[in-house]
Amino acid sequence: MSARARQDNQSGYVLHTYPFRETSLVVETFTRSHGRVAMVARGAKRPRSALRGSIMAFQPLGLSWSGRGELRLLLRAEWQGGQQRLQGRALLCGFYLNELLLKLLPREDAHEQLFLDYQMALARLAQEPEPGAVLRRFEKALLRELGYALALERDGASGAEIDPDRSYAYEPERGPVAVNGAVPAGPVFSGRTLLDIVRDDYRDAQTLQQAKALMRLLISHRLEQKPLNSRRIFEELRQL
Repeated sequence: MSARARQDNQSGYVLHTYPFRETSLVVETFTRSHGRVAMVARGAKRPRSALRGSIMAFQPLGLSWSGRGELRLLLRAEWQGGQQRLQGRALLCGFYLNELLLKLLPREDAHEQLFLDYQMALARLAQEPEPGAVLRRFEKALLRELGYALALERDGASGAEIDPDRSYAYEPERGPVAVNGAVPAGPVFSGRTLLDIVRDDYRDAQTLQQAKALMRLLISHRLEQKPLNSRRIFEELRQL
């Protein structure tokens, strides 16, 4: 078996699993050096499978696999330790991050910085009681890595610097545009919020609220308005 066909002990995370045939699983992974890779874990549903207990979401793994096709063969998944388990609200946020990667990141396209951003987001979700700022930073990093970095420092129409005391609409293909006269149908953002997002400063409550609305607008645009299952679950739980 050639070196190209086999990879050993590659740093990665499990994003999602689903059944494959009678006793196996398909494991969608996010790896540091190879990006998103789908693998078959043969026999992983059997009680005595060596893979059964090691295919864990949100935990750093050393992954070994072989094969050349779209679906590789998972050989080993070894827990690397060091990550606190996500619980409660943090766990739901982790599923949201995983769904973003599954739906927006192309397969086998390495994004090492995004991998580190994901790793940092999981660590912060486990430690910080309020996840909002963690999610906004990761969403911003994800859009940047996909080639859609936010342009927030200048008006997309006039080219003028953003005024912290003015209000702006945001057009996904152009950027912020100052609101003059009639209020637009979509969300409106303060210039101060836009400048806070540039600095990744979410200490202000209004900034955090408006940043959530902006990221939702941009991610929905990239998803072509297709819904996210994790977002639906959030809404349902909020209504309980």
